[in-house]
Amino acid sequence: MKISSSTSELLHHLQNLARVASTRSAIQALSGVRIVAEDGKIELQATDTELSIRVPLAGSVDSPGSVVLPARLLLEVVRQLGAPEVTLELRSQEQDVEVQSGTAQYHLRTLRLEDFPELPTPGGDTQLAMPAAAFIETIARVSRSASRDETRPILTGVLVSASGNELRMVATDSYRLSVKETALEQPLKESFEANVPARALEELARLVEPETETISIGVSANQVVFEVGAVSLSSRLIDGQFPNYQQLLPDAFEHELTISTEEFLTVARRIALLAQKNAPLRLGFAEGELTLSAQTPDVGEAKDTLPVPFAGEPMEIGFNPEFLVAGLESTTADDVILKLINPLRPGLIVSADGSGFLYLIMPIRLNV
Repeated sequence: MKISSSTSELLHHLQNLARVASTRSAIQALSGVRIVAEDGKIELQATDTELSIRVPLAGSVDSPGSVVLPARLLLEVVRQLGAPEVTLELRSQEQDVEVQSGTAQYHLRTLRLEDFPELPTPGGDTQLAMPAAAFIETIARVSRSASRDETRPILTGVLVSASGNELRMVATDSYRLSVKETALEQPLKESFEANVPARALEELARLVEPETETISIGVSANQVVFEVGAVSLSSRLIDGQFPNYQQLLPDAFEHELTISTEEFLTVARRIALLAQKNAPLRLGFAEGELTLSAQTPDVGEAKDTLPVPFAGEPMEIGFNPEFLVAGLESTTADDVILKLINPLRPGLIVSADGSGFLYLIMPIRLNV
């Protein structure tokens, strides 16, 4: 195998591939990128068996073949190259690949080609075209609420539902819950519901360029394949029953307060600086005002006040500062509606512009 391509384009693709390649598998080949050169075309592939990516590389094929090289090492090598073109040539007897660019030359040992699995091909039992902007925007609103705890795999996913003119995504880590319902301009020709790993959706968001109009989605029993132009990203789906999020939402609230998102977020970030070592961010409500405060022993304390339309008995509720800030950052509305019952029940943040975003956050019991 011998290929030549643009250094900058190879670098761009390797940055995406290296994130997908495994860092934990006992199979060395899974930490690599497979380069396939055949029929005058070049394709780059990476997988950790859960998530896979295939990317075409523009360039010339002097001789066909396949090879697997360490993904992160190849990325760092290409990152340091100074010449605009790079050539990769397999030296079978030496079991390495010669990387030549300008006056720089490397010899990189190959990984076992036979250990690299065949990747899923595009398609599925259900296939549909999804508006890219709407899909990526919806991912951005909810994906941070998905759990990172691999011992609870169901919660590491995002429940994606698409039918007719509506796209809905739901994510929860059991401490907070994000729901975003997005209205689509054109009805979808097919419908599906699947628990997609949040990591796969976040990688998809990185692949989509601003000019991308459509994402092709193929869903089968245990797999989803996304196509963005000529790039294919596939992921296993998560088995099991996703929590019934509607049962988690309270039917009624004692207080519903419309607050400027920017003001609320600015003060929350400011005061959260002193909510360290698991200290809560305290929200104290009194007639016409909200006081945010935080105190960390041996560090210090802080408080700030903003006007809110609160009426009734004073109340104080505590939240995880990181989760509260994340919820406010996830809305694009100018104002949010903060809905509360009492200090021991969850709070709900809703976009005031009717854009279909809501964020449920569990309180932290306060030691007065």
